[in-house]
Amino acid sequence: MAIKRTISEINDKIKKGKAVVLNAREMAKLVREKGKKKAAQEVDVVTTGTFSPMCSSGMLFNFGHQPPLIKASKVWLNGVPSYAGLAAVDAYLGVTEPAEDDPLNKVYPGQFKYGGGHVIEELVRGKSVRLKAIAYGTDCYPRRELEKDITLAELKDAILLNPRNCYQNYNCAVNKTNKIIYTYMGPLRPNLGNLNFATSGELSPLFNDPYFKTIGLGTKILLGGGIGYVIGAGTQHNPNPVRNKRGIPMRPSGTLMVKGDLKQMNARFLRGVSIVGYGCSMAVGVGIPIPILNEEMAWYTGVSDEDIQMPVIDYGVDYGQGKAKVIKYVTYAELKSGQVEVEGKKVSTVPVTSYALSLEVADLLKEWIESGEFLLTEAQEKIESN
Repeated sequence: MAIKRTISEINDKIKKGKAVVLNAREMAKLVREKGKKKAAQEVDVVTTGTFSPMCSSGMLFNFGHQPPLIKASKVWLNGVPSYAGLAAVDAYLGVTEPAEDDPLNKVYPGQFKYGGGHVIEELVRGKSVRLKAIAYGTDCYPRRELEKDITLAELKDAILLNPRNCYQNYNCAVNKTNKIIYTYMGPLRPNLGNLNFATSGELSPLFNDPYFKTIGLGTKILLGGGIGYVIGAGTQHNPNPVRNKRGIPMRPSGTLMVKGDLKQMNARFLRGVSIVGYGCSMAVGVGIPIPILNEEMAWYTGVSDEDIQMPVIDYGVDYGQGKAKVIKYVTYAELKSGQVEVEGKKVSTVPVTSYALSLEVADLLKEWIESGEFLLTEAQEKIESN
């Protein structure tokens, strides 16, 4: 008999403490050993996790009115500019925005010691930051300047609003030139001196639901150690990638736009990042539950590191020129081994994503579901996928 469940039925089991929850690594092992049918019979939910720099992230915040009122035209937090082209005391702080006095790459390679991601981390840690706002003044908003220390608790609103997170597959970066280069994937040594790669493999959310069967608008997730939601496809979402026989995209493809209340997040899963020679960012922890509605979902969540093929791209010349041709494909399992062969040379592999913290995210979400603290939601709109 075919296995068929609804999210409502799974939630009933969660409420009663009877739901069977595995993390994605455990599910991959179960599917290998017992097959998708047996796995579908035994498991209700699979939890995924990733913890990686996600540059397209930021904080939408409102710092509240105080007499006399202000309509801010420029806003800074700890010297980092925020976009103020919204309403009077609304602004958006992007994680890649460096401090205004940063020398950038004028002193090459730049250190990018402090930026938007660091500000967000400090706020979540409970530290105060310096708010500065200036305005041109109006009859209804006469104040022209405001400067004070402020904490996350004192912000009227603070929303983590990330336009593009959780890339479904990504490039492996190498450098075939004869000089070191500095990229968002980290420093790349000359002459194939290293290979840097991202994603958390079989733990990664979108590898476990490659066709977005369960993930869509309104999907409840773990975001930054708190509760968040998927609010649609992210920017640069590619719904029609070339896929391997397992359904896994062969190039960077699906992305998610996500949001959550920053005030209930945990700085362990939101870390400001400085990428030498490139810029600032923030590492974000995201965990997504995958309901096992049928055998098909058991099969997808049974994906293993050996099933995931990732493209090797030369960032020395090809990538920057918009000619990112694939040198070869390597599996995530090969990448985790610490060394792969590229053009006849043994090349050391360097992860940009933390596998240990990705697993911690998946296991934290698993704990929440098993304890009945976290119920699943039905996606209200499907994310486009072929």
